[in-house]
Amino acid sequence: MASTTLAALAIALGAGWASGLNVYAAVLVLGVGQWLGLIALPHDLLVLGGLPVLAAAALLFALNFLADKIPYVDSLNDLLHTVVRIPAGALLAFGAADQVSPEVAVIAALLGGTLAAGSHLAKTGSRAVINTSPEPFSNIAASLATDALAIGGLVLALTHPITFLCLLALFVAGLVWLLPRLVRLALLPFRRLRARRQGS
Repeated sequence: MASTTLAALAIALGAGWASGLNVYAAVLVLGVGQWLGLIALPHDLLVLGGLPVLAAAALLFALNFLADKIPYVDSLNDLLHTVVRIPAGALLAFGAADQVSPEVAVIAALLGGTLAAGSHLAKTGSRAVINTSPEPFSNIAASLATDALAIGGLVLALTHPITFLCLLALFVAGLVWLLPRLVRLALLPFRRLRARRQGS
């Protein structure tokens, strides 16, 4: 029972955290794993393994993949995805933990949404700094690294829940320390754009 609860918690928090980086990658990892029979998702998340959901997630992943490689377009893309990633992280976390108990599911949803917000803010802030570089290659490398981190982190949550939860605790501690800086960095591209308009 304890191992089942731990695994559900790792999936819930992992899905929330990964959604903040790339919600479509999170859905694809969970859905493809379920569809191929590699993992057994909780009942409320079985829908992710359906072909219509997988097809929609794959299309949106491809569009996001392209937008995320273009400087400044990626920051606008991140801004627009604020209303997608955080609620999706909460919903995925709720679905993953609902098999434990309704109370645990609600707590997981709150934590999942918070983790999604944190990883989303970390991504947005770091990409704002990278956008100051005139060459596009660092932007592309950062985007690929973020996608790999979202996918790899969620796979780790599915296969080694204790290891993932320990690393997640380190991420949260670092995020709390960096939070004020990340907020300023996330707003940097929009301040520069406003300054350019005022100067023209």
